[in-house]
Amino acid sequence: MPTYPALQIDGADPDFVLAVVDDAGPLAAEDLGTSLMVFFQTPTQRSAARAAVARAIPHATLTDREVDDEDWARRSQENLQPIVVGRLTVRSTRSTGDPLEVVIQPSMGFGTGHHATTRLCLAALQRLDLRQCTVLDIGTGSGVLAIAARALGADRVLGVDHDPDAVRSATENLALNPDPRGGSGVRFELRDLARDALPTARVVTANLTGALLCRAAPSVIRAVEPGGYLILSGILATERNEVVTAFSRLQLEHDASEDEWVGLSFNRSIHDTV
Repeated sequence: MPTYPALQIDGADPDFVLAVVDDAGPLAAEDLGTSLMVFFQTPTQRSAARAAVARAIPHATLTDREVDDEDWARRSQENLQPIVVGRLTVRSTRSTGDPLEVVIQPSMGFGTGHHATTRLCLAALQRLDLRQCTVLDIGTGSGVLAIAARALGADRVLGVDHDPDAVRSATENLALNPDPRGGSGVRFELRDLARDALPTARVVTANLTGALLCRAAPSVIRAVEPGGYLILSGILATERNEVVTAFSRLQLEHDASEDEWVGLSFNRSIHDTV
């Protein structure tokens, strides 16, 4: 049974903590009410995160933990309530035959619908007509956005992530969501945004972090077909202007916020073929 190195942080704002540990490559985070538990793939990543938090938030209390994966998922699922975003309902177990009910089990992959950034992306997807569209979900995590896009009418959906555990989790979640039109309209692949070329799609989603989006902006923009749309989140309000500047080649069409997080929707001009 796998265990994950985790860092428990007490006495600090969770949103600020997540921004501080971003470069250490966190796998997931669990809000424990009075503290935040952040999970990593390796102890080295945890050590890097500990050092970053200690520098940025010297008053925080930091504790190393080793957390069993199944125990984390069990605890999370016990407290997980259904989330309704527009026409979509995201829940941990299926309760109806509604094709707009998306089942996502808690795992180390981000994205149960309970984080503001996921909700911002789910809402943005519903502002588009996805029928006959191809969709690319960059940093798919649990696969929630990819599965939701198919439920909303997308023709073909590809979710990509650099983390093998995320791809495995997304594939398992896909099996819990019967395709509303039959066939296999959704698939998941292992790809590293920093190294691998991305396919193009009519609609591209990327719920990452503000810093990563800025670094990867040229690659992400190339993935959007001319005339297509780009949905971004994982962006702190303090990072909004920097991300908008990084994607200024595209037309900003919608700007939404929830708590300290921002969601942005762009359109790529049909004449932009460079």
